[in-house]
Amino acid sequence: KNSTNSPSPANNSSNTAMTKNIEYPKYPAYKDSGVDWLGEVPEHWELKKLKHMFFEKKHSSDIELNCGSISFGKVVYKDDERVPLATKMSYQVVSKGDFLVNPLNLNYDLISLRIALSEIDVVVSAGYIVLKNSIELDKNYFKWLLHRFDVAYMKLLGSGVRQTINFSDIGNCELVAPPLPEQTRIAAFLDRKTAQIDQAIGQKERLIELLKERRQILIQNAVTRGLNPNVKMKDSGVEWIGEVPAHWEVKKLKYILKSQGRIGFKGYAASDLVNMEDGALTLGATHLDWEGNLDLSEPVYISWKKYYESPEIMVSKDDIIIVQRGSTCGKVALIKNDIGPTTINPSLVLLKEIAEQPEYVFLGIKVVLNGILNLVSTTAIPMLTQFQINNIVVPVPPKSEQISISEFIDSVSKKISEAVNCKQSEIEKLREYKAVLINSAVTGKIKI
Repeated sequence: KNSTNSPSPANNSSNTAMTKNIEYPKYPAYKDSGVDWLGEVPEHWELKKLKHMFFEKKHSSDIELNCGSISFGKVVYKDDERVPLATKMSYQVVSKGDFLVNPLNLNYDLISLRIALSEIDVVVSAGYIVLKNSIELDKNYFKWLLHRFDVAYMKLLGSGVRQTINFSDIGNCELVAPPLPEQTRIAAFLDRKTAQIDQAIGQKERLIELLKERRQILIQNAVTRGLNPNVKMKDSGVEWIGEVPAHWEVKKLKYILKSQGRIGFKGYAASDLVNMEDGALTLGATHLDWEGNLDLSEPVYISWKKYYESPEIMVSKDDIIIVQRGSTCGKVALIKNDIGPTTINPSLVLLKEIAEQPEYVFLGIKVVLNGILNLVSTTAIPMLTQFQINNIVVPVPPKSEQISISEFIDSVSKKISEAVNCKQSEIEKLREYKAVLINSAVTGKIKI
């Protein structure tokens, strides 16, 4: 084929579109690999079954080695203290330079990378597959090729509820094998380029964290000190609030709102859970994020009968909900819109009939909860009792200032959120580019 053409994988036009954006030279001629995820490959590259390049290493044990596992394409150390000695004795050795494959429960996790070139000596579960090369090859190149094999194809293998595979399933899969010098060049190129991309991603992730910290500082200062930097201050009497403007009050929540949990709840019967058309939305801890937003992508509905049994926990616009117990204890959200008939499950406490500006009270609770949670997070199951919630102290400025502070924070938060979203979009594009670059290099769509 003419080298000016852009070779494309068989049956994979999306890859073609992506690789057109990568300005690298092409090989002079290509051939159809007959493998969908490989597509067309350089004419002089060989196609070989995995079992003709790798064999499954026989199990051997060594309790002196640390335990290990795969985590997102890396072989990492595992906490030995959590592995009983009898279990560790059944573990198999993975040596530096071996390839480790996690063949278990493929349908349970489509995100993690399941093949890794080990850089450490460890022992791993006997359920893993350990591969050693039977021919001379560049392991770094095959690290990248098997990465692509994992992402593009291996997760489609296997069968059954737990979708587990064995060596035979992957052994008969065809891979591509460039000449050894090209393997080395490609591996060095990908090591260098992916490191640069990962560095750029890391910088953007750190900037996102700084933006979020900045937002939290602005909220903290506005809620506890107001917007006037020259105002006279006084001690609030609360450690995690500090000084507040002299003309502000500090009040316990029980004096400015009504709190209500689900009392005497004995659990839902199967018949209580219904379709959206047949009942009311029920909010739980999973429907809140740490930013104070509702996530209703996986709603739960209970029957109208169950809903009307507890009118005291019917949720309305301008109510506040707090996660009361568990690992997400302390999440808090303001109901900003009318979301229709809604109630709460036992993990939440509902704050209603708020005498102050709801948006400001929500912000005040978020700020002071950080101090409260330090007291409850040391317990086995963190929990905020309704008594503790009622006695949370928040700074209370005049209503006009509450509104001004809320509007200021809303404006600042929107600007910071836009900046965060922009950086997250840039990160996503970098990750997409990295994936395309790996695929293009290891399958010969570009010449290195």
